Amino acid sequence: MRVVLTIAGSDSGGGAGIQADLKTFHRFGLFGTSAITAVTAQNTNGVRQWTAMPATLVAAQIEAVAADLRPDALKSGMLGTSDVIAAVASAIRAHGLHPYVLDPVMVASSGDALLERAAVGALRSALVPVCDLITPNAGEAMVLTGEDVASPADQERAARRLVAEGARAALVKGGHVDGDEVVDVLFDGDRNAVRMFRHRRIDTRHTHGTGCTLSAAIAAHLALGVPLERAVETSLDFVHRAIAGAPGLGAGRGPLNHFA
Repeated sequence: MRVVLTIAGSDSGGGAGIQADLKTFHRFGLFGTSAITAVTAQNTNGVRQWTAMPATLVAAQIEAVAADLRPDALKSGMLGTSDVIAAVASAIRAHGLHPYVLDPVMVASSGDALLERAAVGALRSALVPVCDLITPNAGEAMVLTGEDVASPADQERAARRLVAEGARAALVKGGHVDGDEVVDVLFDGDRNAVRMFRHRRIDTRHTHGTGCTLSAAIAAHLALGVPLERAVETSLDFVHRAIAGAPGLGAGRGPLNHFA
């Protein structure tokens, strides 16, 4: 059985973060391990409170997993602070952990901030250069590049910019870009190739944990040895099914169906 690691925050509502990642890993037959970066008090209506774990404890969790249950791939989600980002980057380098999927979580589906404003620069300088794939949504891509992201052409430009800054590949997601269909744009810097994935937009409020689930699914497929483009395509199809089959839980932005 292959092992995959998630470095992310805990979601008490179970729809995103560590909980969504572990459900996704299990869905694809992998053994999931974790390093918890933050604890949140949240449900489908929003984040009520969160606190970051000490950076030394985050590093210790990663070291413990790497020493005994070495992951075949890993992903990171909510990191919260500059200190945690620095600890994660140092641990990835020290243990040679790859392939690494970076989901640059900045804001929850509810609109609540999950990354300190001062930590954005640390994420760009410390983690983008060590990732094999970065998966920002349009808003995150705009923050990271300083450019508007409102069309597939903008998404491609942002993806190319992120690769130029050190990422091996970038998937700029289109869920927050207007249109009847969702267009996700992948630029693979290794192959110098662009691929656009198109799905029908589903009119639903049940989208909590979409980004977490997608990055976890991609990491799972990479751990299984699936090539990047195919891993992205299969994972996007899975998330589309998971949104379509959402169980309808909660009064706010409900979770996906991780059995999809």
